[in-house]
Amino acid sequence: MTATRTPSDPAAGRTVRRRGDRVFAGSAKGAGILILVILAGVAAFLVAEALPAVTAPGEDIPGGEGLGAYIGPLLFGTLLAAVIALLVATPLAVAIALFIAYYAPRRLAQGLGYVVDLLAAIPSIVYGFWGIYWLAPRLVPFYEWLERNLGFVPFFAGPTSATGRTMLTAGLVLAVMILPIISAISREVFLQVPALHREAALALGATRWEMIRMAVLPYGRSGVIGGAMLGLGRALGETMAIALVLSVSGGITVNLISSGNPSTIAANVALEFPESSGVDVNTLIASGLALFVITFAVNMLARWIVNRRADFSGAN
Repeated sequence: MTATRTPSDPAAGRTVRRRGDRVFAGSAKGAGILILVILAGVAAFLVAEALPAVTAPGEDIPGGEGLGAYIGPLLFGTLLAAVIALLVATPLAVAIALFIAYYAPRRLAQGLGYVVDLLAAIPSIVYGFWGIYWLAPRLVPFYEWLERNLGFVPFFAGPTSATGRTMLTAGLVLAVMILPIISAISREVFLQVPALHREAALALGATRWEMIRMAVLPYGRSGVIGGAMLGLGRALGETMAIALVLSVSGGITVNLISSGNPSTIAANVALEFPESSGVDVNTLIASGLALFVITFAVNMLARWIVNRRADFSGAN
């Protein structure tokens, strides 16, 4: 009987790929190259437009104290709001993901998963209106309690904002906005835990929580971190919700419950760009370049963490 050579047979001398495979591979490669080209083009545009602000005299920059003094408070406010959102959203997102994956009945879990995912579809301006008209006024009594009882802590030193439009309120609004991203990624990672790992822990007498602590959480750690970094990237670039909620007075302060708050880069660009011209526009683009670098670094860090965890798991 004569052996039939298949396209993957080494004796055939080379691998023969179907036309559809070649088209798909070329399309995927082209899409990847296109993304890199667009990213490089955006970076080149930001650098070219920010250069006049970098070389301009300090008195020509808004505020008259130089580019660093202008971007510094904005960068601080951006990072502060994003970190608050991350600290609040990550534990809640992980708890929601665990509940949906391992505690909730199947019907409830499916419906609850859809509801959580739908939070990501709500426009940011809606979150902004919700934050300024509903959340902020209801947080004022809580802020007053914080000032009375924890006023010795710099974060709650006061005086309390009468409107509730504070950095802490902005961080809480951002936390709600990034929660579905972290929760969705964490839930999918938790569901990918090998059944043998879970069953082995239960067979050894572990409770459900002990099984989650010993088998699920270690396996999904990299996914949770990666999801948190993606949520952080969303929080860093948020514009309209922060512009609506935050009462801005400039400067750098860690007081989270007062009306004296630094703005964020994205919100400042959105508010100031329509009325800017000349070097002022270049200054805003320079602040956008700083945000671009930070967001790019955060996403690269998330990718490195996920890849490192994957390599570690493969080695074991």
